Amino acid sequence: MDCESTRLAEDATREKNWKRWGPYLSERQWGTVREDYSPDGACWGYFPHDHARSRAYRWGEDGLLGICDRECRLCFGVALWNNKDPILKERLFGLTGPEGNHGEDCKELYYYLDSTPTHSYMRALYKYPQAEFPYAALVETNRSRTRTDPEYELEDTGVLEQGVWDVVAEYAKEDDNDIVARFSITNSGPATATVDVLPTLWFRNTWVWGGRHEGCTRKPTIQGTPLEGKPFLSATTGHDTLEPFTIFAVPATNAANGETLSTPKALYTDNETNFKALFGSHNIAAHTKDAFHRFVVNGEEDAVCPDATGTKLAYAYKLTLDPGQTGQIRLRLRGSKCTPVEDEASLATMEGLDAIISKRKSEADAFYIARTPPHLSPDETLVMRQAYAGLLWSKQFFHYVVSDWLVGDPTMPSPPPERKDGRNKTWKHMFCRDVISMPDKWEYPWFAAWDLAFHMLPMSRVDPKFAKDQLVLLLREWYMHPNGQIPAYEFAFDDVNPPVHAWAVWRVYNISGVEGKRDHLFLARCFHKLTINFTWWVNRIDVDGRNLFGGGFLGLDNIGVFDRGKPLPVGGTLEQADGTSWMAFYCVTMLDMALELARTDSAYEDIASKFFEHFVEIVDTMNDSKHGRGLWDEEDGFYYDRIRYPDGSSEKLKISSLVAIIPLYACLVLDDAELKEVPHFRKRLLWFMKYRKDLAKSVSFMVDQEGGAWNDPSPAAANRRYLLAIPSKERLTKVLSRVLDEKQFLSPYGIRSLSKQHESEPFIYKNGDEEYRVDYSPGEADSPIYGGNSNWRGPVWMPCNWLLVESLNRYHYFYGDAFTVECPTGSGVRMTLEQVATELTSRLTRPFLPNADGLRPCYGSYAPMYKQPGWQDLVQFHEYFHAETGRGCGASHQTGWTALVARCFDLLSHRREKPE
Repeated sequence: MDCESTRLAEDATREKNWKRWGPYLSERQWGTVREDYSPDGACWGYFPHDHARSRAYRWGEDGLLGICDRECRLCFGVALWNNKDPILKERLFGLTGPEGNHGEDCKELYYYLDSTPTHSYMRALYKYPQAEFPYAALVETNRSRTRTDPEYELEDTGVLEQGVWDVVAEYAKEDDNDIVARFSITNSGPATATVDVLPTLWFRNTWVWGGRHEGCTRKPTIQGTPLEGKPFLSATTGHDTLEPFTIFAVPATNAANGETLSTPKALYTDNETNFKALFGSHNIAAHTKDAFHRFVVNGEEDAVCPDATGTKLAYAYKLTLDPGQTGQIRLRLRGSKCTPVEDEASLATMEGLDAIISKRKSEADAFYIARTPPHLSPDETLVMRQAYAGLLWSKQFFHYVVSDWLVGDPTMPSPPPERKDGRNKTWKHMFCRDVISMPDKWEYPWFAAWDLAFHMLPMSRVDPKFAKDQLVLLLREWYMHPNGQIPAYEFAFDDVNPPVHAWAVWRVYNISGVEGKRDHLFLARCFHKLTINFTWWVNRIDVDGRNLFGGGFLGLDNIGVFDRGKPLPVGGTLEQADGTSWMAFYCVTMLDMALELARTDSAYEDIASKFFEHFVEIVDTMNDSKHGRGLWDEEDGFYYDRIRYPDGSSEKLKISSLVAIIPLYACLVLDDAELKEVPHFRKRLLWFMKYRKDLAKSVSFMVDQEGGAWNDPSPAAANRRYLLAIPSKERLTKVLSRVLDEKQFLSPYGIRSLSKQHESEPFIYKNGDEEYRVDYSPGEADSPIYGGNSNWRGPVWMPCNWLLVESLNRYHYFYGDAFTVECPTGSGVRMTLEQVATELTSRLTRPFLPNADGLRPCYGSYAPMYKQPGWQDLVQFHEYFHAETGRGCGASHQTGWTALVARCFDLLSHRREKPE
């Protein structure tokens, strides 16, 4: 067992607390719902970026390249000043939702380069412009642009050409409460320049609010210790629930020769709001959160505490470096329960600290070598490693006690009464105080239920326990609503995301253990809660009992001609092909889980029958092309949404979109040999097949490879497989002929979310004088539906593509090599469905890998910059991708679900070792 695997095992058994410290510090706490106490839910305006340096947060913290403990009590990060900016750089900057021409958008360049699952080693890079950071230009230019204009990025401003500071943060744990930090700052500019670097330690403010819930404390302390001739500075913390920690800071050195470059100066203040500066009222603390900004940038020496005490500490270094020169700053944070040493000075030597970092980095390499499949190129291996790094860096402490948030805090002004009837009012049971995997810690610094489900697939390859714990967490009673709904995200917990949680549970269960040694307790715990959630879906989303489901926007923001999260402007209801398909997918997943559990407990066989029969009912209704009630269109060979008007009439919305591809996800192959292990289920199944032929004749379920009967006793039937699926073989062929057509869905980078045919043939719906339309838009959204910060009208989305890849492999398992389709359509090249899945997987990796010109398509027009030294090995993982160019769009650090590219490389490696 490698060293990192040993640490994971020690953490799992609580022998050691290796995951107590990690990258759990958010990258944006300002502008969140949690910090919003406005009457109208205008979170961006209530707590803007300009307030963040001076105003204490109520529910969390943020910082630059930072870490904290799992309860976010004690935080550590770095602040920078290039001697030109108007503010100290303590956190990442970006545009608010109203400011960006495509919604909120981080305007910084940073990269997650490495992390082990226990965070025993971590590395990240931030590129800080040496010229004045163009805050105003970024806001004003983007605000003036329309949705059809490109976004104005930092790369467009010209500041990068004037040089950057490459700031590399590394963290290594000598023990579970003994952390070494090293900041390597390189002058990547044309001339000698100076930068101020302030590694900062501070307590989250948990004392001023008068709160009574868990986590509220008395005011803690950070107290400097006397120098007494020591070659380092140090300070010790005091806190109600956290044992004392001592921080050591040593002089900065030249990375090339060890020569001293700068001696640190200790600065102290309190993490308290500067009410006077922000609101013109009296300060409750003599020294405030913005003291280091005022001291460094404005030269206000009295801004910091003259005594070596406070709740926020920075060690200020001033580095003057020649071009290409690197300065290094080392610190150590060590708990009082660590093994005592005779000579404290031995804890803070340059050689000793560097040795810890080198050792942990080597162990990280060994961990990933063991988990990187063979048959990958060096570039593929690099992308895979950084995908895991981003996934692990995207953990965040998330704190939100909804009942307290709604009524406000005892020591603060009462919030407006409108809040009690506003956002999340029905979720008063929610008590969130956990480390959770985030979609993107700047753009989306809050959990999203369906995002998290996808995160856990790659997570299960490196930390299966964390993956399982996360999936269980959202099903616990302090998250899941008493009615069975899983919370969506903080902007609206009662929004409806696609029901993929069961699928994630099932996949993690299988990935994280070999057959016979899998975690049945995990599966059973989740299964029971998921049955409650399934019932919520049926009762709420299929209110008429017709087995045709709505659900609203279902995560696909603007994919429809109308805003599916609102009542239809034309009246009536929307019967959704995706909503109905998701429920069929949910059914077969729960059936698969129930059959697995039934192998050791026959009580699950009855509920397996329930999910089987519900699946059949849904599929029968969905496939009915007669009587004006199904969602299949025989003429087009495609699935569509249907509007059912108040007068009982209906109309299909013939939009060729991902909505029609989702029906392919709901398929399950059953082996008859395995079904004999669940005889009660099999008996019920045979009865159903015999006496419910009205349903059997209209769907493609349970048709074996030989076309034989279910009760065939012959030896030839012993190893037959049976398929449950929405489309028949004929309909599957028709759908795939469009999906694999490069003029429709198949792009060089995966499957488009909207057919390219709508580029020349937009879908138009007229209601009197009003016109609604859907046009093909392969990049950012040109529609304001659902905020306009993401787009499902053309781009390639990794998670939905991955579900299609998995489904095609299941279909191939059933149909075998005899079933082939043209890929691409019209090319004359025929492939098995397994080969099609491999081809799609390969295309999904293309945005991240250098093309024939050596450019990574994900960077679009900025790709040439990433061929330069210091840039060529940096990869970002965007939210979605331009269908024609592969350029990354939306959030730039969505690892997050785009970490699924690591699963793509696993599959490609497996295919490459398979003989043709």
